[in-house]
Amino acid sequence: MNSTQLLKASLACALTLGAASAVFAAGMPQGQSADKAKMDSMQKCYGINAAHKNDCKSPGHSCAGQDTTARDPNAFVAVPSGLCEKIDGGKPQPAKP
Repeated sequence: MNSTQLLKASLACALTLGAASAVFAAGMPQGQSADKAKMDSMQKCYGINAAHKNDCKSPGHSCAGQDTTARDPNAFVAVPSGLCEKIDGGKPQPAKP
């Protein structure tokens, strides 16, 4: 491969990445990050966590992954909206607020 072909391939790659970035950015709501848009379609579901697999603060600790009890009614896992009630034991509210 000579330098002209290498330059053409590099330029084509850069243009493709730029176009893909523009398409992705155009699909995002104005002023929201990808994480924010994803979390808008998620809900907290209490009582379905596995041990050490909770998503955030629960009574007794203040960080994700620290709940030692499986299916803790006060620990939540983020799931897609509308799915929590379909999971056995899933509740949209904690047992003790």
